[in-house]
Amino acid sequence: MSTIAAIATATGAGGIGIIRMSGKECFEILGKIFIPKNGKFSIEETPGYTIRYGYIINPQTQEKIDEVLVSFFKGPKSYTTENMCEINSHGGMVVERKILEQCLLNGAELAAPGEFTKRAFLNGRIDLSQAESVIDIINAKTDKEAKASVSQLQGSLSKEITKIREVLLDLMADIEASIDYPEYDIEETSYQKANDVLNQVKNKLVRLENSFQDGKILRDGVKTVIVGKPNAGKSSLLNIMLDEERAIVSDYAGTTRDTIEEFIKIHDVPLKIIDTAGIRHTEDKIEAIGVKKAIGLIEDADLIIAIFDISEKLEEEDFKILNLIKNKKTIILLNKCDIREKDTETINYMSKLNKTFIEASMRTKKGIDELYLTISKMFAINEIDIGKDTVITNIRHKNQIHKALESIDRAIDICLNQMPIDIIAVEIKQVLEDLGDITGDNVSEDIINEIFSKFCLGK
Repeated sequence: MSTIAAIATATGAGGIGIIRMSGKECFEILGKIFIPKNGKFSIEETPGYTIRYGYIINPQTQEKIDEVLVSFFKGPKSYTTENMCEINSHGGMVVERKILEQCLLNGAELAAPGEFTKRAFLNGRIDLSQAESVIDIINAKTDKEAKASVSQLQGSLSKEITKIREVLLDLMADIEASIDYPEYDIEETSYQKANDVLNQVKNKLVRLENSFQDGKILRDGVKTVIVGKPNAGKSSLLNIMLDEERAIVSDYAGTTRDTIEEFIKIHDVPLKIIDTAGIRHTEDKIEAIGVKKAIGLIEDADLIIAIFDISEKLEEEDFKILNLIKNKKTIILLNKCDIREKDTETINYMSKLNKTFIEASMRTKKGIDELYLTISKMFAINEIDIGKDTVITNIRHKNQIHKALESIDRAIDICLNQMPIDIIAVEIKQVLEDLGDITGDNVSEDIINEIFSKFCLGK
C-alpha cells in the first residue's frame, strides 16, 4: 500500500492542527521534512509512542514552516498497523496545508475519506462494525449515543455476532456429519438439536434487532413533529424549547409556511424537533405546500405534539388533525389557558381520547415542565444500559440481522416439517453470510467503499 497523508483536524482556526501520515515510507518522508530541535536523530532508533519536538521545513529551501511536535507510531502497534506519525502543528488552514503539501511533494499520497480507518480494517486490527463505530463516535449528539458507539468500537457487537456464528458452525458440522454418515442413524437427533439451536439463535437475534428502536433514538433522536391549526402556538413552543427566537411568531395566520428543524435534548432525550405549517384549507399555493408537507411528516414521526386552542370549540380542521394523529404516539397541548375562558366541551372531548393532554400557556410557559417530564417518561433513555446490553444503532446492521432472522425462520420450518436436513444447511449458510456482512468477513468491496466514503478526511 502507498503512504497516505491528510489533515486530521477540522477546517478552520484552532489551537493545534494534526497532519496524519501512514504507510511503509512514512518515516522516510518525515525524515526529509522534519528537523528535531536538539539536532539529528535516527528515526529507526526512535521507539514507538514517543514525541519529538522540532520544525517542519521545506527541504528544497530549508525554510522553516512551523514549530511542531511529532508523534511516532511503529507498526504493527498503530491505528493502521503500519508505520504512522502525527504532526502536531499550530492550528490554521495555511500552516496545515503547507505541511500537508510537503508530505505530498516528498512521496505521500492524499488519503481518501476514511482511508486510515479502512486500512485498520483491511489490515485486521478492527472488524467492519468496529470501523463503522468510529464515524458514529464522531457524529454522536448525546452522551448515550457516544457511549453506545464506544462500546461497539470495543467489540461488543462483534463478540455477540461471533458467538452466534460459532454456534451455527457447530450445528453445521453436525448436519454435515449426518449427511456424510447416514449409516449412524443420527438424522432424527440432528432435527431436534437443530430446532433447539435455531430457536436459541433466533431469540438472540430478535433481542439485537429490537434494540435498534433504542439505538435509533440514540443516533437520530426522537423525530418530533409539532402540529396544529394556524396561530395555535406551534412556533411559540418551538422557540421555548430552543430557548431562542428561531421561528417568527405573529398574530397573522399562516406565518409558518415551511418546516423548521432543530436538534435538542430534553432530560437527556434527544429530539429532532420539527415545526410545521398550520393545518387548514388554504387557497395560497405556497402555504398549501407547507400544509401538505406537515401532513406527510405526521406519518414518519416518532412523537407528535399537537397544539389546540383550549378556549375554542373544536372545528372541522381540529377533528381532521385528531384523525391524522389517532394512531401516533401523541402529547396534546391545550394552549392559551391563561388568557381566555376554557371551553368545557373541548376539555371533555380531549379527556376521552387515549392521549396524554396538558393544559398549557406559551405566554407564561405553564405546562412546559410537565411536557418535558412526559417526554422523558415516554422515551426512557436512562433505562438503556449501554454497559450491559448491546444496542444496535446502525441501520445496515439492523437490516442484516433481519435478513438472518428470515433465514432462521425458514430453517425452523424445515425442522418442524421434517424436510431433508441438507436444506437446513443451505439456510444456515445464508445466516452466516448475512451476519458476516456485519463484521466484514465476507462483505463486498462496493459496500466497504460505500461505508468509508461517509468518513471525514484524516480519519
